[in-house]
Parts: sequence; C-alpha cells; structure tokens
Amino acid sequence: MMTRQPRHTADHGSSTDFAGTLTSAPVSSAKPLVSGRRGPLEMVVLKTFLLVPFAALLAAVPLLWGWGIGWTDVILAVVFYVFTTLGVTVGYHRYFTHGAFKAGRPLRIALAVAGSMAVQGSVIFWVASHRRHHAFADREGDPHSPWLFGTSPAALVRGFWHAHMGWMFGRAVTNADRFAPDLTGDRDLRVVNRFFWLWITLSLGLPALLGGLISGGWPGALSAFFWAGLVRVAFLHHVSWSVNSICHLIGDRPFASRDRAANFWPLALLSMGESWHNSHHADPTCARHGVLRGQVDVSARVIWLFERLGWAGEVRWPRPERLAAKRIR
Repeated sequence: MMTRQPRHTADHGSSTDFAGTLTSAPVSSAKPLVSGRRGPLEMVVLKTFLLVPFAALLAAVPLLWGWGIGWTDVILAVVFYVFTTLGVTVGYHRYFTHGAFKAGRPLRIALAVAGSMAVQGSVIFWVASHRRHHAFADREGDPHSPWLFGTSPAALVRGFWHAHMGWMFGRAVTNADRFAPDLTGDRDLRVVNRFFWLWITLSLGLPALLGGLISGGWPGALSAFFWAGLVRVAFLHHVSWSVNSICHLIGDRPFASRDRAANFWPLALLSMGESWHNSHHADPTCARHGVLRGQVDVSARVIWLFERLGWAGEVRWPRPERLAAKRIR
C-alpha cells in the first residue's frame, strides 16, 4: 500500500520552473537562503570525502598498470555504481526534489538510503540545495551556476570550476526550512539524514567486505575498497557534477526555458538519463528526462518498473501537448 501524499499545487511562495511548473514543495520566500555556516571540523570532513576519492581516481590509472584490477572489483564497482547513482537520480532528484511519482514508506526510505550512499550529501541537504538551484537557475542565488562570474573565457573557466565542485567548498548551508520543509518534517527522513555517516561507511565498507569474502583474503578486500569504494565514489561524483557544469554550458536546447540547461548526450548512460538537462528544466516534475526519440533514460525505466510492481504510483509521465508547447525546434 503506497502512502498517499498531497500533490503540490502552486501557491504564494512556491518554487516554480520558468514555465510555471511546480518543482518543489511550497517554501517561504520570507526565510533566508542560507541557514548557517559550516564549522572548521565540518569543512575538514567535507574536504576529506570530496578529495580522497578524487585522489584515488587520479591514482587509478597508474595503479591499474602496476597492481591490476580483477573481475571481482569490476563487478562490485558496477553494482554499487548503479545502485547509488539510481539512489540519487530516482530518489534524491526525481522523487524527493520534484515529486515525479508517489512511493510507499519502504521505497521512500530505501531511496533515501541509496542516495545517501552516493556520498553527495545527506538527503535533506541535497534536496534543499537542488530546489534552490531550480528556484534561481543561472541567476544570483543559484548555488552552482557556471554563469555567475560573466561570459568571458576566464569567467567561464572560473564558473566551470565553481559549478563542478568549487561551490561545495563554501561554508554557507542552504536553508532546509525554506527549501525542504516537507523533508525536515518527515520523521523517517530525519533519521536517515542523521545517520548519513553510517550510509557513507556502508558505501565504502560493503565493497571491501564482499571483496574480502569473495577472494578469501585482505588483498581482495583492499582492492575492492579502492576500486569499488573510493574510485567508484569519485567517478560517480564527477559524472553527477558534470550535469551542473557541462550541462549548463554546452549541448542541445530543444525546449524553451529561462536558464542555460542543455542536453549533453555523451553523459546520458553514465548519468542514468540526468544529462537530458534541458528537457528536465523545461518540465522539472516529469519522471522522464529523455523525452525525445533515442534518448536513453535508465532512471525513467526504473520508475516504470516500480510502477509496474505497484511500488510507485501517480507517475508524471511526459504529455505530448506539454512537449509540443515547449518545443522550439
């Protein structure tokens, strides 16, 4: 039995997309954009979890030549990559941020945990930040637009770094009470959010445990920890962050929107359909981002499967008339 949740309706203070489509729960425009600043210890922890996996990714190629990677590492890396990426794309993004479908309590909690294991931030932090992005996309107030510093080559280089990962080193924290009051008021999600450290531990520890059990020794555990843990997390990070950076700079824009979001097909499969970004910004609450012929959208197929199994309902599939109204070429 799915939990019935009220369908959002546009009202004063709600965050809408540029065509008037509601993209999040009602928010109060009277509340500040940020709710505080990260302390020194929190900044150290944040930088550790951003930079250590990235360093592992940089070390991957020389280690591949000198040490090697086995099929166990590859299989574990792929399985955990798909699971955690879908936790972000289906869970964090299309479900929690935009309400593209309804889900019962078990699936709701599972999606929050799977998204947390992507190590991109806790569910409430992620959703609040992304709703703020849609409310101010490519304008002042957008936490990660590459266009905030101007249009000169130097400004765009600076903007690319800022949009890709630089913004996460800032101390300001998006105000969840303004942008995600529905999540802060949900007891289950508050618990998942509070135990974010546990989901990070599982995300890195489970591949090592499985690698050790399968190989029968510590070398297999360490190898799996490196490849299916650190390298997998870093690779997932940069695929996701490329949607913020690359997909707001270059690509195809077949649908009208007030921002610079673009469709970038080379990232479509790795991002599970998230790089059809122009389509998404044109209709944020739609469950499918790859709405044109030939546009692969793995996340939409997973939502379709959830619907067929009875785990999800009231899915907001694209409607031909809406697509036609927004199509510019």
